[in-house]
Amino acid sequence: MPGDLLRLAEEIGFSHYAELNMNALIARSEIRDMCITGKCQRYGKSWSCPPACGSLETCAARMRQYSSGILVQTTALMEDEFDMETVNLTGKKHKEMFMTLARQTRMLYPDCLPLTAGSCTLCRKCTYPAKPCRFPDRRFASMEAFGLLVSDVCVQSGLKYYYGPRTLTFSSCILTKEGTL
Repeated sequence: MPGDLLRLAEEIGFSHYAELNMNALIARSEIRDMCITGKCQRYGKSWSCPPACGSLETCAARMRQYSSGILVQTTALMEDEFDMETVNLTGKKHKEMFMTLARQTRMLYPDCLPLTAGSCTLCRKCTYPAKPCRFPDRRFASMEAFGLLVSDVCVQSGLKYYYGPRTLTFSSCILTKEGTL
């Protein structure tokens, strides 16, 4: 994967991107516990979230199958700390760009593992647990659902997590089994 995903991330328009430090991918129970305590209110309500995305041990084992990856970020400047319009627009933009990156990465590396920022939002209402996922090939679990402390992953991969006052950053990654960036 010599540079192809880094070039793709740049072409798509991510604010920041870097080769993913695979040693930073540590599945932490304290992060997964935030899901269980209802921090984002999606636990048990989505195929992409715990418990449906697998146990912490299962997620850790899945990540260990990969040898390289890319970390991407979308950063925006907010008018103030209550600027929900920028939060929502930036989150939507990041998800759309990440879906593009994941779709194109899957053409190059069909068995890649995309992990996004936040819960899957493909469907207005998830079918979990009553019916199978409508889009199993397009849904993404979040980095946090896999127990990752996003700030550590960013810093250990050479990217900032905090870009200064009034900034907002969404981070996602894609793991691949082949080569290096």
